[in-house]
Amino acid sequence: MYEILHDYLALFLVGSWPNGPLGGVAITLILSALGLVISFPISVAIGMAQVSPWRWMRRVAGVWTRLVRGIPLLMIIFWAYFAVPLLVGAEVSAFTTAVCAIIVYESAFLSQIVRAGLEGLPRGQMEAARSNGLSWLQSMRYVQLPQALANMLPSIVNQFVSIIKATSLAYVIGVPELTYSAAQVNTIVLTKPLQTFLVLAAFYFVLCFAISRFAGWLERRIARQRAGLA
Repeated sequence: MYEILHDYLALFLVGSWPNGPLGGVAITLILSALGLVISFPISVAIGMAQVSPWRWMRRVAGVWTRLVRGIPLLMIIFWAYFAVPLLVGAEVSAFTTAVCAIIVYESAFLSQIVRAGLEGLPRGQMEAARSNGLSWLQSMRYVQLPQALANMLPSIVNQFVSIIKATSLAYVIGVPELTYSAAQVNTIVLTKPLQTFLVLAAFYFVLCFAISRFAGWLERRIARQRAGLA
C-alpha cells in the first residue's frame, strides 16, 4: 500500500492534472459540493410543499420523494446520461450528467431533512405568525425556515458524507473521480488490486470520517448556543 501511495498519490488526489483533466479526490469533492448546493434549494421547496396546507401540493411532493428514493442512484445516472442530451439538444459531458443525476437523487433525501426540521418546530410559531397578518409563505420565510435551517445543519453535513460515497457510481459513465482514479492505478499496477482498492477505501474513510466529526462538532455547538453557554 505504501508503494502505491508513494507512486500514485497525485493520481488519487487530482487525477491527471495539470497534464490532463482534473480528477481523483478533487473531482469527488467538487461533484459532491455541487450536488449538495444545487439540490438544497430544490429540497427546501419540496420539503415546504410536504408541510403546506394545500393537499395537492403535499401529494405531488410525496409522490416525487417516494419515487426518487425508491430508485437506485445508478439507474438515475444511466437515465440522465441518455435523457439530458435529448432534453438540451446538445452533447453533455459525463461530469454534468453526474451532477444532474445527483441533484435529482439528493433533492429527495434532503427534502426529508427539511420536512423533519419544519415539523420539529412548535406549532404555535406558525399560528402566531399567521395571527400577525403574515401569509403562509411569509411565515415560512421569516419565522419557520430560519429556525429549521439551524436544526438541519448537522444532518445536512452528514448527508454530504452520503453524497461523497454516492459519487463513486459516476465512475460507470467515465467521470474521473476517486474510484475512477483507483481503477486507473489498478490498470497500471495490474498485480496489486487488493492493495489499490484498500488505498481507495482509506481515502473514502478519511474524507467521510473528517466530515462526520465536523457534523458532530457542529451539532454540539448548536446545542451549546441553544443552552446559552456559547
